[in-house]
Amino acid sequence: MTQELTAARAAAAASNAAAGSQSAVPAEAGSHALRHQGLYPSEPATISADEGLMLYRDMTLGRRFEDKCAEMYYRGKMFGFVHLYNGQEAVSTGVIKAMKLQHDWFCSTYRDHVHALSCGVPAREVMSELFGKATGCSKGRGGSMHLFSKEHHLLGGYAFIGEGIPVALGAAFTSRYKRDALGQADSDAVTAAFFGDGTCNVGQFYECLNMASLWKLPILFVVENNRWAIGMDHNRATSDPEIWRKAAAFDMAGEEVDGMDVLAVRGAAQRAVERARAGEGPTLLECLTYRFRGHSLADPDELRAAEEKEFWAKRDPIKQLGARLIADGHAREADLKEIGKEIDAVVADCVEFALAAPEPDSSELTRYIWAED
Repeated sequence: MTQELTAARAAAAASNAAAGSQSAVPAEAGSHALRHQGLYPSEPATISADEGLMLYRDMTLGRRFEDKCAEMYYRGKMFGFVHLYNGQEAVSTGVIKAMKLQHDWFCSTYRDHVHALSCGVPAREVMSELFGKATGCSKGRGGSMHLFSKEHHLLGGYAFIGEGIPVALGAAFTSRYKRDALGQADSDAVTAAFFGDGTCNVGQFYECLNMASLWKLPILFVVENNRWAIGMDHNRATSDPEIWRKAAAFDMAGEEVDGMDVLAVRGAAQRAVERARAGEGPTLLECLTYRFRGHSLADPDELRAAEEKEFWAKRDPIKQLGARLIADGHAREADLKEIGKEIDAVVADCVEFALAAPEPDSSELTRYIWAED
């Protein structure tokens, strides 16, 4: 079936090219672009003006925070591996802002800064953590890849792929156990587990899909498919590149969605959350997206073709949402510029705060290793 779909999409693209269509996908843009262009239409979320501006503000914060991280890294103020989220903001905002903050639970990856911000972790705490300061959300011990906040129900970022999925599964199991075994009728929390296309080739992914389906657990498996994992083309690494179809093998709902369209992601997330709260079990949600930077700030990003990058740059999720808000009468250009200024002030403040924050005290070197009384 996947081969048939791929062939059909290729034929459609060739037909468009022959007809001179503006939507034709150049061969240099790659198969990921072809698949994105051939997505089945999905029902986007309906939003008010206030909701639209909230989504725009959250995505803008994520983008400009990451840009500032790059600046600080290259200035030698930030150390270690730093993996940025530029281009994928519609996934974080689309899923997390469709859920209940400080009620539902979230599990991230090593690309976790923007997930943390969407969960409500203050920008000061996130930036402080990246600087290894005591005011960081992980007390300066986690750094870029290990953000954690119990208060904001962020169950962590993880340096190795797949590590967070079993943790997320445990949170979903807890929610179901409290309701079914302990009689807590108000226990309806849903968990979202974020991970990339490369993770879908490791054992934890399949084991957790199986258990989630068996127990009808309230969990969203959110695949941020940006095609390249670290540096391997997704299509060369898996027997079936359409990850969402693997849901059928576990008797769960699966959906593919435009990961560059925040309203498409939000709509899919809302449907999945509704099913989960109703006791109908998990959903495998594959978001076709693209990272605008290399795998990490240490990556020269030489593997990807310029035409491929250009294809996705034209589909910038923040610019798309901004244009839609203006077209729908939900905002003016001046409103969006004002949000940008507000976010720039927030980012400047969090850097100033983090630079001035104290280092962790050496007397606490062994703290947070063992459970405390």
